[in-house]
Amino acid sequence: MDKYDIAILGGGPGGYVAAIRAAQLGNKVLVIERDRPGGLCLNWGCIPTKTLLVSARHYKDIKKSESFGIVGINQDEVKIDWDKLLQKKDSVVNKLVTGVTMLFKKNGIDHINGEGKVIDGRTIRVNDKTIDFDKLIIGTGAGIEFPKWDGIDKMLEKGKVIDHKGVLGLKDQPKEVVIIGSNTYAVEFATFFNAIGTKTTLINPEKTIIPYEDKTLASSLERQLKKDGVKIVSEASPKSFKDDSLLVERKGKEETYTGDYFIVMMGRKANLSGVEALKLDLDKNGYIKTNDKLETNLKNVYAIGDVNGKIPLAHVASAEGIVAVENIMGIDNKMNYNLVPQVVYSFPEIASVGITKERAKEEGLDFSVGKFPLAANGMAIAEDETTGFIEVISDNAYGEIIGVHIMAPSASDMISEAVAIMQIEGTVYDLVRTIHPHPTLSEPYVEAAYDIIDKPINM
Repeated sequence: MDKYDIAILGGGPGGYVAAIRAAQLGNKVLVIERDRPGGLCLNWGCIPTKTLLVSARHYKDIKKSESFGIVGINQDEVKIDWDKLLQKKDSVVNKLVTGVTMLFKKNGIDHINGEGKVIDGRTIRVNDKTIDFDKLIIGTGAGIEFPKWDGIDKMLEKGKVIDHKGVLGLKDQPKEVVIIGSNTYAVEFATFFNAIGTKTTLINPEKTIIPYEDKTLASSLERQLKKDGVKIVSEASPKSFKDDSLLVERKGKEETYTGDYFIVMMGRKANLSGVEALKLDLDKNGYIKTNDKLETNLKNVYAIGDVNGKIPLAHVASAEGIVAVENIMGIDNKMNYNLVPQVVYSFPEIASVGITKERAKEEGLDFSVGKFPLAANGMAIAEDETTGFIEVISDNAYGEIIGVHIMAPSASDMISEAVAIMQIEGTVYDLVRTIHPHPTLSEPYVEAAYDIIDKPINM
């Protein structure tokens, strides 16, 4: 019988990163993955969807190229080739999957493709093979759980109701889609389809899109999406499907919406198949309970990524994988979920880390807010991307930065500066002394910090 120091169930961004770190620290490691390495994120989530968004952004840039002095392009002939769009997505995904496989080989990690079933706290079975382990890391993720609306089963059978995997499997570009949800993924699909010319309706059950975000960010993005052509129907409760249409209740009235496809981006549950024998403690939503070291109620079992229900993001899963492995090896490490950057890859992007103004008020904190618009930034004007801002929140005791919220074309890259300075408990005084290159979209960091201390320089 084979025996491993650490067995990892699930080869997604949490599992494969944990495996690499564990191997680096001298462990004999096994990864069990039922699909391709990389998990949901690499194969059907983060990477393919962002690749589609990159293509959509290039398409948008070409459509407005004449305003930058680029002529000779027949705009009537510029169009989306759906097959080539998907081919590009596949090439990116395949390259990265191959990369993960090579990293397994490079680090001496064993990888079994199959469905793992835990027998007890020291044994797992896969492909009729029984394997012993000292420590187990569960990284099996979470999957879509479609709501129980009347008529949805028939629409699923017809292929009219789909999830993210269904979008990636479409044979042709839809003429019209209805997206149901308020979260990041719903907004990103709305951004993508609208940008490539598909008529897009977003049915939002909440008051605002991305309701967990800073309200200024959320409302600003909602205005921009509407300006770009997305029809957003908020406070709309889906009720049923009838005659290939969606019936929703909104403000006491019933409304009907039609489309080629209905993309459902709400409802998730932990993938616990194969670990039932462990009798793990679960939270009220059915996710595995873990502490900030990713330990479960069993001493030798850890749970990382979406399966623990903390923050369902790939970079969180990867960070949790490293924390779990280092704690296994006696290296004290803990997750700080307050410093997790969150991003929506919309046009423009939005990104945030730390506390929001709303939460700061609820907690009775003594704080200040500094803000600077991209409309007053040289690079933003040069790029014709003036919709957006940087907002910095600091406490009034020491000026420590406790929250940053950004709306900008490259907010996903810009937010890392905020995470770094907050990691070392930096202040607005540190930020104003940090020289930023000119012209760049990052300069508003300094201006927003000056807005707290005194006044912005360039406004």
